[in-house]
Amino acid sequence: MEKSKGDIALILAAGAGTRMKSQKPKVLHEICGKPMLQHVIDTAKELKVDQTIVVVGHGAERVREIIGENVNYVYQDQQLGTGHAVMQAESFFENYEGNVLVLYGDTPLISAKTLQELMDYHKENHLDVTVLTTKIKDPTGYGRIIRNHKNEIKAIVEHKDADQEQLKITEINSGMYYFKANLLRHALKQITNDNVQKEYYLTDVIGILSQEGYHIGGYIAKNEVEIQGVNSRIQLAQAEFYMRQKINEYWMSQGVTMLDPKSTYIQKEVIIERDTILYPGVQLEGKTKIGQNCIIGANSRIVNSRIGDNVEIQCSTILDSKVKKYAKIGPYAYIRPNSEIGEDVKIGDFVEVKNSIIGNHTKASHLTYIGDAEVGEYVNLGCGTVFVNYDGKKKHKTIVGDHVFIGCNANLVAPVQIKEGAYIAAGSTITDEVPAEALSIARARQINKEDWVKKKKESKDK
Repeated sequence: MEKSKGDIALILAAGAGTRMKSQKPKVLHEICGKPMLQHVIDTAKELKVDQTIVVVGHGAERVREIIGENVNYVYQDQQLGTGHAVMQAESFFENYEGNVLVLYGDTPLISAKTLQELMDYHKENHLDVTVLTTKIKDPTGYGRIIRNHKNEIKAIVEHKDADQEQLKITEINSGMYYFKANLLRHALKQITNDNVQKEYYLTDVIGILSQEGYHIGGYIAKNEVEIQGVNSRIQLAQAEFYMRQKINEYWMSQGVTMLDPKSTYIQKEVIIERDTILYPGVQLEGKTKIGQNCIIGANSRIVNSRIGDNVEIQCSTILDSKVKKYAKIGPYAYIRPNSEIGEDVKIGDFVEVKNSIIGNHTKASHLTYIGDAEVGEYVNLGCGTVFVNYDGKKKHKTIVGDHVFIGCNANLVAPVQIKEGAYIAAGSTITDEVPAEALSIARARQINKEDWVKKKKESKDK
């Protein structure tokens, strides 16, 4: 078989993560709306590697189910160390003359920029292996980087094995490497599990290649936070805070105003146009896109939705829906999935919309439920209007034409159609089609019984 040249990303994600104290595999715990592992996969794809391989073990089926089939999987039956994990994937790079980038599914903060700098440093200096390192004030617990007189790495010494001089070293191993594929294959054949843990360590590859005279460099990451792994709920929260801060800083640099960035939550795939203002407590999730000049009021939550320009949303929830320009939503409105709110529409306080299309310039100012409906343009929905869409077994549709006026406390019992220009009297329950420009009154005639209260009292006194 002809040997291929290029880069592959190998992501180790087989660990159980016992310190998370969770039934969920560690790498599936989310940061800013995505599993940790997905963040690492996305970063690898930014580097345009030829292929991405994920080594799975604990909870493998669940990992595949959540992450999907856009990567190659290798199963590590027993977790016998990082070197053993890489061995399981050897078939994927046995015909490669390119490079293997080794990453970890529980280091979601590593950036494509840092990894690209690592790869460039490797190629510019004609190295055989490059280790991603960093310098920290307190290196306790980390493997120390030992360099020779040429400033190349000759060994990585674990903290427990380091002598007093080595313990003073502040440059540490991140565990991420960039190998020439042929040398990685060569060294993997020589590592053993002759240690207390009886595991195969990838760090042993560095010592083997160094002793054989290969050039091993170390690229020092500028930001130590990027290499930090997530092994506990505390570290998960710390990683979430860091990533959220970076996301918020990016959008502010793009012209978005945040009155309180610390309380503003924006997931990674969200897009926000300039001159939009986000008030405290805003949550923007999934693949949401916010247009220009919007005001997103305090404690609003928007998920997988598209918001047009100049929209104002006050303290409301919008899920999997579309809101067009100049609309005003809330306060305390609830826009449920598959809804489309037209231009210059008013959806007011305590109005709920579900699976419905609302035409341009329509108003539902308060206390209204609109479900499974098509509502035309310039429609007025009075306070307390209810679209009665459910008969106990099936949902039914209501169609309301343009320029319809619906009075307060009306019930529209689906399936039903209100044609253009019609009026519905307050308190009506509509069960049949209303013709265009007709007035429909569907309520009992008022009857006043004179002296009824007086007579009732007199009957009690007898």
